[in-house]
Amino acid sequence: MCTYLQKMQPRVLFSLVFMLMLVLMTGSSDAGRTKKEKGKKSNSACKEWEWGACEPASGDCGTGLREGTCKEIDDTKTVKCKVPCNWKKQFGSDCKYKFGNWGECDTETGLKTRNGTLKKALFNAECEQSVKVTKSCDKSKTKSKGKKGRKGM
Repeated sequence: MCTYLQKMQPRVLFSLVFMLMLVLMTGSSDAGRTKKEKGKKSNSACKEWEWGACEPASGDCGTGLREGTCKEIDDTKTVKCKVPCNWKKQFGSDCKYKFGNWGECDTETGLKTRNGTLKKALFNAECEQSVKVTKSCDKSKTKSKGKKGRKGM
Protein backbone atom coordinates (compact mmCIF):
# COMPACT_ATOMS: atom_id res chain seq x y z
CA MET A 1 0.00 0.00 0.00
CA CYS A 2 2.91 2.30 0.70
CA THR A 3 4.11 2.04 -2.88
CA TYR A 4 0.65 2.95 -4.22
CA LEU A 5 0.61 6.21 -2.19
CA GLN A 6 4.14 7.01 -3.27
CA LYS A 7 3.11 6.65 -6.93
CA MET A 8 -0.01 8.83 -6.44
CA GLN A 9 1.72 11.79 -4.76
CA PRO A 10 3.40 13.16 -7.91
CA ARG A 11 0.11 12.92 -9.83
CA VAL A 12 -1.82 14.76 -7.10
CA LEU A 13 0.89 17.38 -6.80
CA PHE A 14 0.98 17.88 -10.57
CA SER A 15 -2.83 18.21 -10.67
CA LEU A 16 -2.83 20.80 -7.90
CA VAL A 17 -0.09 22.85 -9.57
CA PHE A 18 -1.90 22.67 -12.92
CA MET A 19 -5.20 23.84 -11.40
CA LEU A 20 -3.46 26.66 -9.55
CA MET A 21 -1.83 27.84 -12.79
CA LEU A 22 -5.21 27.83 -14.55
CA VAL A 23 -6.76 29.94 -11.80
CA LEU A 24 -3.90 32.43 -11.88
CA MET A 25 -3.97 32.71 -15.67
CA THR A 26 -7.72 33.37 -15.89
CA GLY A 27 -7.68 35.88 -13.00
CA SER A 28 -4.69 37.82 -14.29
CA SER A 29 -6.60 39.46 -17.17
CA ASP A 30 -8.53 41.64 -14.69
CA ALA A 31 -5.68 42.07 -12.21
CA GLY A 32 -4.17 45.22 -13.76
CA ARG A 33 -7.48 46.90 -14.55
CA THR A 34 -9.08 49.50 -12.33
CA LYS A 35 -12.57 49.12 -10.93
CA LYS A 36 -13.90 51.59 -13.51
CA GLU A 37 -12.28 49.71 -16.39
CA LYS A 38 -13.63 46.35 -15.21
CA GLY A 39 -17.22 47.58 -15.54
CA LYS A 40 -16.69 48.82 -19.09
CA LYS A 41 -17.17 46.56 -22.03
CA SER A 42 -14.41 46.61 -24.59
CA ASN A 43 -14.82 49.30 -27.21
CA SER A 44 -15.38 48.26 -30.77
CA ALA A 45 -13.09 49.24 -33.59
CA CYS A 46 -15.31 52.23 -34.36
CA LYS A 47 -13.68 55.63 -33.98
CA GLU A 48 -16.72 57.88 -34.55
CA TRP A 49 -20.16 57.07 -33.22
CA GLU A 50 -23.16 59.12 -34.32
CA TRP A 51 -25.67 59.42 -31.48
CA GLY A 52 -29.36 60.13 -31.77
CA ALA A 53 -31.48 62.05 -29.31
CA CYS A 54 -32.48 60.54 -25.98
CA GLU A 55 -35.97 59.07 -26.34
CA PRO A 56 -37.85 58.85 -23.00
CA ALA A 57 -39.58 55.55 -22.30
CA SER A 58 -42.86 57.34 -21.56
CA GLY A 59 -44.00 60.95 -21.82
CA ASP A 60 -41.61 63.72 -22.79
CA CYS A 61 -39.07 63.38 -19.96
CA GLY A 62 -37.48 60.80 -17.68
CA THR A 63 -35.32 57.75 -18.33
CA GLY A 64 -35.05 56.34 -21.81
CA LEU A 65 -32.69 55.05 -24.48
CA ARG A 66 -30.32 56.58 -27.04
CA GLU A 67 -29.18 54.77 -30.16
CA GLY A 68 -25.73 55.13 -31.67
CA THR A 69 -24.55 54.04 -35.10
CA CYS A 70 -21.12 53.50 -36.58
CA LYS A 71 -20.92 53.51 -40.35
CA GLU A 72 -17.28 52.31 -40.39
CA ILE A 73 -18.12 48.84 -39.13
CA ASP A 74 -21.91 48.88 -39.64
CA ASP A 75 -22.67 48.58 -35.93
CA THR A 76 -25.33 50.00 -33.62
CA LYS A 77 -25.62 50.18 -29.85
CA THR A 78 -28.15 51.46 -27.37
CA VAL A 79 -27.33 53.22 -24.09
CA LYS A 80 -29.48 54.39 -21.20
CA CYS A 81 -30.12 58.13 -20.94
CA LYS A 82 -32.30 60.65 -19.12
CA VAL A 83 -34.21 63.72 -20.27
CA PRO A 84 -34.63 66.23 -17.42
CA CYS A 85 -38.18 66.89 -16.28
CA ASN A 86 -37.47 70.39 -14.93
CA TRP A 87 -36.51 73.71 -16.54
CA LYS A 88 -33.31 72.16 -17.95
CA LYS A 89 -35.46 70.23 -20.42
CA GLN A 90 -35.49 73.23 -22.76
CA PHE A 91 -31.70 72.88 -23.27
CA GLY A 92 -31.67 69.10 -23.54
CA SER A 93 -29.86 66.61 -21.38
CA ASP A 94 -26.75 66.66 -23.57
CA CYS A 95 -25.89 70.34 -23.10
CA LYS A 96 -24.23 71.09 -19.78
CA TYR A 97 -24.02 74.74 -18.68
CA LYS A 98 -22.33 76.63 -15.87
CA PHE A 99 -24.71 79.21 -14.42
CA GLY A 100 -23.97 82.42 -12.57
CA ASN A 101 -25.94 83.82 -9.65
CA TRP A 102 -29.54 84.94 -9.96
CA GLY A 103 -29.95 88.62 -10.76
CA GLU A 104 -32.18 91.11 -8.96
CA CYS A 105 -35.93 90.79 -9.29
CA ASP A 106 -37.49 92.81 -12.12
CA THR A 107 -40.50 94.43 -10.42
CA GLU A 108 -42.31 94.93 -13.74
CA THR A 109 -42.22 91.28 -14.80
CA GLY A 110 -41.86 89.61 -11.38
CA LEU A 111 -38.98 87.52 -12.74
CA LYS A 112 -35.26 87.19 -12.08
CA THR A 113 -32.74 85.86 -14.57
CA ARG A 114 -29.32 84.26 -14.76
CA ASN A 115 -26.98 83.38 -17.61
CA GLY A 116 -25.23 80.12 -18.36
CA THR A 117 -22.23 79.37 -20.57
CA LEU A 118 -21.70 76.05 -22.31
CA LYS A 119 -19.46 73.76 -20.27
CA LYS A 120 -19.78 70.51 -22.22
CA ALA A 121 -21.73 69.10 -25.17
CA LEU A 122 -22.28 65.36 -24.86
CA PHE A 123 -22.93 62.88 -27.69
CA ASN A 124 -22.02 65.46 -30.37
CA ALA A 125 -25.05 67.57 -29.43
CA GLU A 126 -25.59 70.95 -31.01
CA CYS A 127 -25.77 73.39 -28.09
CA GLU A 128 -26.06 77.14 -27.76
CA GLN A 129 -22.91 78.80 -26.39
CA SER A 130 -24.87 80.83 -23.84
CA VAL A 131 -28.39 80.59 -22.44
CA LYS A 132 -30.61 82.71 -20.22
CA VAL A 133 -33.12 81.32 -17.74
CA THR A 134 -35.79 83.06 -15.71
CA LYS A 135 -37.81 82.21 -12.63
CA SER A 136 -40.44 83.86 -10.54
CA CYS A 137 -39.40 86.24 -7.77
CA ASP A 138 -42.27 84.98 -5.64
CA LYS A 139 -40.79 83.79 -2.34
CA SER A 140 -43.92 81.85 -1.36
CA LYS A 141 -42.68 78.94 -3.53
CA THR A 142 -39.66 78.29 -1.31
CA LYS A 143 -39.94 75.44 1.16
CA SER A 144 -40.10 76.30 4.83
CA LYS A 145 -37.15 75.16 6.87
CA GLY A 146 -39.08 74.50 10.06
CA LYS A 147 -38.05 71.82 12.49
CA LYS A 148 -39.62 68.44 11.75
CA GLY A 149 -40.68 65.88 14.25
CA ARG A 150 -40.51 68.11 17.31
CA LYS A 151 -43.51 68.42 19.52
CA GLY A 152 -44.23 71.41 21.71
CA MET A 153 -42.39 71.38 25.01
